Amino acid sequence: MIRDQILQWMIDRLERLKSPRTRVQVNNRSIQKKENTMKNKALKAEPYMMNRELSWLKFNERVLNEAGNPRVPLAERLTFASIYQSNLDEFYMVRVGTLMDQMEAPEEIRENKTNMTSKEQVKAILEATRVLDKKKEIIYEQLMGELEPQGIRIINFNRLSGEEGDLLETYFDHEIAPYLSANIVSKQQPFPFLKNKEIYAVALLGTKSKKTKVAIIPCSNNVFKRLIDIPTRPGTFMLSEELILHFLPKLFPKYEVVEKSLLRITRNADIDTETIYDEDMDYRDAMENLIKQRKRMNPVRMELSREINKKLVNEICKCVNVDKKHVFMSKVPLDMSFVFAIQNYLRGQEKENLFYHKRNPRMTDQLNDKESLIGQVEKKDVLLSYPFENIKSFTNLLYEAAKDESVVSIKMTLYRLADRSQIVDALVDAAENGKEVVVLVELRARFDEESNIEYSRKLEEAGCRVIYGLNGFKVHSKLCLITRKTGDGLAYITQVGTGNYNEKTSKLYTDLSLITANQEIGKEAAEVFACLLRGETIEETHLLLVAPKCLQNKVLAMIDEEIEHAKKKEPAYVGIKINSLTDKVIIEKLVEASQAGVRIEMIVRGICCMIPEIKGYTENITVISIVGRFLEHSRIYRFGTPEREKVYIASADYMTRNTVRRVEVAAPVLDEKLRQRLDDMFDTMMRDDEKGKRLNAKGNYEDRIVNDTKLDSQELFYEQAYQNAQKNA
Repeated sequence: MIRDQILQWMIDRLERLKSPRTRVQVNNRSIQKKENTMKNKALKAEPYMMNRELSWLKFNERVLNEAGNPRVPLAERLTFASIYQSNLDEFYMVRVGTLMDQMEAPEEIRENKTNMTSKEQVKAILEATRVLDKKKEIIYEQLMGELEPQGIRIINFNRLSGEEGDLLETYFDHEIAPYLSANIVSKQQPFPFLKNKEIYAVALLGTKSKKTKVAIIPCSNNVFKRLIDIPTRPGTFMLSEELILHFLPKLFPKYEVVEKSLLRITRNADIDTETIYDEDMDYRDAMENLIKQRKRMNPVRMELSREINKKLVNEICKCVNVDKKHVFMSKVPLDMSFVFAIQNYLRGQEKENLFYHKRNPRMTDQLNDKESLIGQVEKKDVLLSYPFENIKSFTNLLYEAAKDESVVSIKMTLYRLADRSQIVDALVDAAENGKEVVVLVELRARFDEESNIEYSRKLEEAGCRVIYGLNGFKVHSKLCLITRKTGDGLAYITQVGTGNYNEKTSKLYTDLSLITANQEIGKEAAEVFACLLRGETIEETHLLLVAPKCLQNKVLAMIDEEIEHAKKKEPAYVGIKINSLTDKVIIEKLVEASQAGVRIEMIVRGICCMIPEIKGYTENITVISIVGRFLEHSRIYRFGTPEREKVYIASADYMTRNTVRRVEVAAPVLDEKLRQRLDDMFDTMMRDDEKGKRLNAKGNYEDRIVNDTKLDSQELFYEQAYQNAQKNA
């Protein structure tokens, strides 16, 4: 629990430091830090608080557990192992990177939930990571052992015959060695820059004069394959970096290879996009420069594949500027992305039984594709549920709007897009057809900055009006407004979603998309866009919940309503499905509601800084987390008992960065049938005892038995989507 508390504190503090700031605020940062430090010194950690960072590590452990889950098809377990690693990489690049930056600050920075310092949090993270690495090694060996009967082996030279060794040596000489750049570190050849997440071979070389030198060889190369076939044994492979490491002496014939290992660096990638603001600077150009800087930021972790001399480790740490405490030994491959090549091989061998049953998104039964989509939406609200239903229903609506003579404008907020975005193509069509197209492209979407920059250029070239967000606030909302000119005046069709306008992730993430012709919602959406165009945030709303000024306060007010009902001994209820819970203000309000007797059900996929089921504090709160085939990404807010229930779908998690530091939109679901559908989905997820784990009073996740037969909510939703589609066929 202490680790969890440390991590949570780190996360909250980091969010505060990364929050949008004006130039004046940036200049006053030192004053704010002193004030926050004074406040945090007096902070008393509540028993129901958990550290954000440690909580996230527990989430990633659940991902890793799926790699070792025998009820998951074997080939799919490889995917979870790879996701675990990529998740951890990004965690170190962003979260640990930020904490290490904080450690350099002149004032001691503490997290606001568990009062941990940045240094304490980093220490806890490193300890927890080493524990998880041991678990990863066990699961990896288990996976490899189970793959052998399926004809798959990843081997090293100890398991090769002499003939096979000769064949691989020939392959190395002709297909790999010519493309390697072996570098011996000296005064004339300084230690090379090591790229983020790429694999290198490092060696300690001995000379005849008994001196030693360090050699570095890049192993990542697009010219040769990562997974090398052993020609005498189909299904048997060797990783190219292991081949390079084995034949490393051939690259240095005049030296003795004393020690050698593979090496991988993870670099800080937490660039501060708020510091680039300058009235005289092109924002897009500034972002491009900032992205280049990210590639050369300081390391936060170094992984080695073998135990090597401490002196050599110290030398490497000194050269790459990484602390020895951040060095990890790994007995599994340093980069797990090769598993996808193994999956492709298994598919080629017709091993379909090793994979999930194939699923494809179904077209919703709420719409008839042969009729006008605009006309249908005008008559009834539509709720799409991804990946069970196809995003094409929405993209088709956009394409129709692009051609419809009554449509005068389309406005959208874009955060992350697919590589070949149909959304962008539809917007381009609309602009070329003479529609007013206004698009807010958020250039600060982490790791998608370059893609968004290119899309912004494409949209501008087509005649769209493109803006890049707000100074100080990321625009994370998923909002689209289609405006039509009719005989009765202007008419709106509004779409609000929980996930990005991304065709690829719509097949992989669970998300919701509401399409409505409710004119009041349309008017409020129009005002949101009007504010964005003025560089402002909306001050007041009636139906929509819009951060940063009209979401957190309205959520708190609706929880307060339930508290009042509970105080009157009336049934009271709050249901929340989100990805993360870190907002301390909301957490404390939920605790207050629990103490008042409000029944609270929560589905929190990842970070949860509140520990439920603690007597006297959170005993009326139940929290589950679902980690399954598809990434849970939808957000649902429920307030009140059935006869007075309010239901929203939203782009915002209950994180401070979402509730008060970003532009987010939540929309009410006013249609009774759609509201009932969301209630049923929520209740089904609460009963999920196949992929749903319960967070207990000790802050740990545990299995649970709810149904006579295990229930997998995602599989059930897909079955329902298939059945609904067949009814309409």
